[in-house]
Amino acid sequence: MPNVNIICTGKLKEEYLKQAQSEYSKRLGSFCSLNIIEKREYALSKNASPANIQKACMEESKELLLAGKGYMIALSPEGRRMTSEKFAGLLSEKTDAGDVSFFIGGSHGLHESLKKKADLILSFSDMTMPHQLFRVVLLEQIYRAFMIVSGRTYHK
Repeated sequence: MPNVNIICTGKLKEEYLKQAQSEYSKRLGSFCSLNIIEKREYALSKNASPANIQKACMEESKELLLAGKGYMIALSPEGRRMTSEKFAGLLSEKTDAGDVSFFIGGSHGLHESLKKKADLILSFSDMTMPHQLFRVVLLEQIYRAFMIVSGRTYHK
């Protein structure tokens, strides 16, 4: 069974997001071994300087990268876009070859150093999303991808 790792900054705070994560984690159990690895989010004051924000982002990304293995996908708005079907094909190909790790940054995103080491930078939208909500969106798309590959009807 393939390993799919979601390596993210921060913990889910809202109960409805925890429930959604639990539901998709349960559904994905028949397709993969899902590992959700939460790394700490660096606290910044509202008046943090750009240099302090950059430093925190860099430290968060270093911790995320240490947990990554296999094919590494950085999730960022400037990344490549693809349809659910193309994503399903990519995920199927990469999980057949080994582990796949997805990286979700904190409120300031992922540092360039992590993006440079990633095999792919992937975007789901030009819009900004809360990183906690995005985790659920990612889980849903991973589930959809496995359903597409298995020929089941969830996709439509």
